[in-house]
Amino acid sequence: MDRLVSMQAFVQVVDSGSFAAAAKRLEASAATVTHHVQALEDHLGVTLLHRTTRRLNLTEVGRTFYEHSTRILAQVEEAESSASALQTTPRGFLRINTTEGFARVLAPLIAEFSAAHPDMSFDVVTTDHMVDLIDGGFDLAVRPGPLPDSSLVSRRLGVGKLVPCAAPAYLDRRGTPHRPEDLADHNCLIHAARESPWRFTGPDGAIDVEISGNLHSNTWAAIRGAALAGQGIALMPIVLIAEDVHEGRLTRLLPGHDTGEIVIHAVYPASRHLSVKVRSFLDFLVKRLHEQPVLLGYLTDDGAEIAA
Repeated sequence: MDRLVSMQAFVQVVDSGSFAAAAKRLEASAATVTHHVQALEDHLGVTLLHRTTRRLNLTEVGRTFYEHSTRILAQVEEAESSASALQTTPRGFLRINTTEGFARVLAPLIAEFSAAHPDMSFDVVTTDHMVDLIDGGFDLAVRPGPLPDSSLVSRRLGVGKLVPCAAPAYLDRRGTPHRPEDLADHNCLIHAARESPWRFTGPDGAIDVEISGNLHSNTWAAIRGAALAGQGIALMPIVLIAEDVHEGRLTRLLPGHDTGEIVIHAVYPASRHLSVKVRSFLDFLVKRLHEQPVLLGYLTDDGAEIAA
């Protein structure tokens, strides 16, 4: 039994959701894929998958083996890629998922990268939530905020600053807060990534403010829209509201206080081959963001690679 081949078949079955779909991806017969998975189970002496007529489910030991397998296969493929003299120039099609706000940061960087690598083309799809990269056909995603607990591999790109803001109409109606404590008397628009309390760090140190309001959402678009409509005070990533503040649609509040940050990651499936085009673009992102310490409110660091 070729354990790597059987391992690849098993991972593809899990990623695809069926033996038939895995066989199509591997350009093999369903019977061959089934044989590889059964041989793997026999070799290990465990059941990796519960099979029914409708779906496949990983067993507990199967999930652990899947997570280890995806990392091993990714390392093998990356080693083969780096050793290939033919894989030196990024070319082809790169499909990226990101947020609407960070797409504004990526757009000029993609233009610069494309000018240097004319054989590259991009498809950038924005969503306000993390998508399934494999089902969506994405090579990678660039996302702010906490990452899902999964087999994704992440590369930390930097951190985005958060700022409190409100529409002038709201401030005319309710008054402008001058201290963090004043927010307790205001209607605050609460994102799931920044629940109460909100922490502020200023000249007198750190303070936690218990806030409340009539809107709670897991999407920044909803919070921004409500703030623009004059509904309340929002704590937003500055990249999402930079134009609104510049144009006067929103007013930045409490400028003398630090209000936290959100980590930005590039993520990709551990089971997918990290091609030269993906690696080159990630390295370029890290380099350019590091060279521009502030890019529409985003601060960057050293781009260390970590597990999600």
